[in-house]
Formats: sequence, C-alpha cells, structure tokens
Amino acid sequence: MTNLAQRQSETEHLERLSSLVADILAEAKQQGASAAEAGLSVERGLSVTVRLGEVETIEHHRSQGLGVTVYFGQSKGTASSSDLSLKAVRETVASACLIAKHAAEDEFAGLPDADLLATEFPDLDLYHPWELVADEAIRIAKISEDAARGYHTDITNSEGANLNTYQGLRVAGNSLGFLHGYPSSRHSLSCSVIAGVGDNMQRDDWWTVARDAVDLESAEAVGRKAAERTVRRLGARSLSTRHCPVIFAAEVAGGLVGHFIGAIRGANLYRKSSFLLDHLGKPVFPAFMHIHEQPHLPRALGSAPYDGEGVATHPHDLVKDGILESYVLSTYSARKLGMKTTGNAGGVHNLIVEPGDLDLADLLKKMRTGLLVTELMGQGVNIVTGDYSRGASGFWVENGEIQFPVEEITIAGNLKDIFMKILAVGNDVDLRGNTRTGSFLISEMTVAGN
Repeated sequence: MTNLAQRQSETEHLERLSSLVADILAEAKQQGASAAEAGLSVERGLSVTVRLGEVETIEHHRSQGLGVTVYFGQSKGTASSSDLSLKAVRETVASACLIAKHAAEDEFAGLPDADLLATEFPDLDLYHPWELVADEAIRIAKISEDAARGYHTDITNSEGANLNTYQGLRVAGNSLGFLHGYPSSRHSLSCSVIAGVGDNMQRDDWWTVARDAVDLESAEAVGRKAAERTVRRLGARSLSTRHCPVIFAAEVAGGLVGHFIGAIRGANLYRKSSFLLDHLGKPVFPAFMHIHEQPHLPRALGSAPYDGEGVATHPHDLVKDGILESYVLSTYSARKLGMKTTGNAGGVHNLIVEPGDLDLADLLKKMRTGLLVTELMGQGVNIVTGDYSRGASGFWVENGEIQFPVEEITIAGNLKDIFMKILAVGNDVDLRGNTRTGSFLISEMTVAGN
C-alpha cells in the first residue's frame, strides 16, 4: 500500500471511529446520563526478538478498546470493552450507567469546563507507519545483535535484540461537543548483551525510539553502544561508604524529574501525600533551573493537542528561576484543590529541563572526584517524605576522569535536598522519552557500600 493510500485508509477509519464515539455518547444520553465521555482506540504492530542469531519470537499485535464514563448528576460510572459491536457497545454504556446510579455523589466529579476543551488541532506529525514485514524486522534485529556480539571478545552471551513497530488510532469525545481523533506511530530497537572475564559477568543495553523509523539510530550503532556499555562495566567493584558529589547520567536523570512530577501531581497533593505540599511559588530547585512542558513539538514522543479529557494542551512552565510555578492537574484534582486544570489528565507532555553549556566530559571535570551513576535499581522512593534510597552502578571519577566501574552500592538522600543541590544540567540531552534532560551534577549525596 502506498503512503497516500495508507493515509486515505486511516482517514476513512478515523471517520468511522468518530461516528461510533458520537453514537456511544447519544446512547448514554438515551439511557439517562446527564453527561458522558468516551474513547476508542485501534492499534496494531509487530514485535520481533532475535537471540544468538536465531529468531526467538515473532508477534503480530492487533487490539481495540472502548472506554465510556457517564454522569448522573455528580455520580460517576465507568465501563470498558474490547468488543466494538453494536450490542457490546450498548451493554458497555448500560454497565457504566448502572454503576453511576449506585455510586455516591462526588461534588468534584464531572466533565471539564467547556471553554477549556481543544478547538484547534495542529498537525504534530505523529503518524509515520512502518509497513515492516517479519523477514525485514528479523534482518534488522540480527544486524544489531551481530554488531554487539562482534564488538569485543569479552562479549560472551546475549539477551537478544528486539524490534517493535506500532501504529494506532485514538478518538475521544464528550457530551459538551468535543469529538476528535488522530493517528500516531512509535518504533523502537533495543539490544542487550553479556560480557564475562573469569567469574566477573556484566550486562548492559542500548535502545532507540522514534515516531518515524528514519529517525532511529542505525541497527549497527545500537548494537555497538550496547556492547561498549557492557564491556566497560567489567571489573566493577563496590565503594566504602562516603559522602561525595554524584552525577546522574542523562539516561537516569529523567527518573529524578519523574519523582518531582509525582510530588506535584494533583492526586498526591489533595491527598496531602507529597513532600512538596504547599510549595507553589516557592523555590524547589536552584535559581538557574527551568522545567517546562512543550506539548506541540513535531514528531516528539510526548506530543498531544489535548489531554485525556479533551482539554487543550499548551506550553507552560512548571519551574522557572528555580521556583515552582505550576502543579500537574486534571479536572478532578484541580477542583479538589480549588484550582484550574493544567491540561495534564493522563500525564505531562514533553517535559523539558533546560540544559546548560557543559557536556558530560565537562561535568566530570567540574565534579573532579565523585560518582557517575548510569543505572538505578529498586523502588526506594517515598513521595510523602521525599526520602530517596536506590541501588546504583556506574563509575568512580577522580581528577575529572573515570577510574573504574562501580556496582553494589546504594545512593541516598532526601529529594527536596537533592533538587536544591543540583549544580549543573548537562547539554547531553536524552531525547528517547517524554522527559528531555541532560545529566545532573549534584553537590553531595550519601553513597553506601562496603
């Protein structure tokens, strides 16, 4: 199928799904609902895994789903189904209505304010289908794994290379007149290998992801990086317990940002279960820090014209000059807090930590002596208190140069202190996700080892 024919087919499919959503909303009204919202998704894709040069798995994915929420006054009911037949749709709506009729009233429940719903829908260039047949996917995965296995004689085993391609259509609507949908795509390639010298064995990986397959790193590059990262971990040892500066490499720094978002998420705030409760308008990072949301970046993995409720997304600052400027709110959490939704039902969209002028090598020189963290393990994060303790591995640094790999250590502190102790953000920005940030240099943390 040509690209033009593919897009025409998706347009026709989108029109059919939009018509079905409109019918669902009409059915909800007919069954007595005072308000309703519905969403439909249809997805398909291919996943191939190759290990040690042999095909391990080939999976073709096809799925569809319906979710409907109805309101009887301030009482809410939700139901879902993977069957889109007329009979199943009616039964799903009926189930949601039955739940709503028996649910307790909630004064904060309901659809968003109509004037906040999206009315303009910019083309964010999110749809780049990759009509990949299994044989070609296998070939690409083998190239990646072969590049990794052939990188060094210390590469002794492989966890495989995996290629995924996905494309889908999603349509959302509500009884306030909002009805819209758009297609999107996402493709990825990953590779993981094992190195061994004597009794010492290490593993690491690398991966690439993009809306358009042409933006993926080459299969050879993914394999080589996976192997390089694995080999450099050989000979890892622990450290004695100490306090020292720490650099979070870009690929793990996004996790710290994720904990920050969790602390300013509406649900945690109205439940009073956040260490950043009542911090709006107060410094939470050093004055040079700027964290903002840019939901309309073309081809970006987190881009969306509206949130999960149909509320228009817009660029806005979460942190400016180190000060917390905005929470992350849905309609419900905003009403609970006596505030206005920030268009973040379902999460944030392209969160950007403004980078500084230093690359990772410069950050190492600035740190002089300390720990470079490249991998984190465990879930020792308490959003209520901010206490942070996680297993880590990486490299010990002296005089601005990596000395040896490190493992079997724990890094600890309190997130409120960790955020304020950030000395610099690198310009080595990792673009492979919804959060775009470079490495973080932190003045001091506790490192627990031997």
